Amino acid sequence: MVRVIVDVMPKPEILDPQGKAVLGALPRLGFGGVSDVRQGKRFELEVESADDATLAEVTKIAETLLSNPVIEDFTVRVDA
Repeated sequence: MVRVIVDVMPKPEILDPQGKAVLGALPRLGFGGVSDVRQGKRFELEVESADDATLAEVTKIAETLLSNPVIEDFTVRVDA
């Protein structure tokens, strides 16, 4: 079995209130030096193989189910 990772993030022009909340909490918790936070989602899919056809299918899954392409970008990668 091969693990394929799909990372989903809000597009840069989309507001990210969860990321802003984390950013606001960091100084109160004593953490400094962070200038921005963006929060996303990570999906791990176990597949039989990581051939081109399988990765194309995972990409289709990401486009139709795992992300909202209007407001989110995603990447598909094979876990090493």
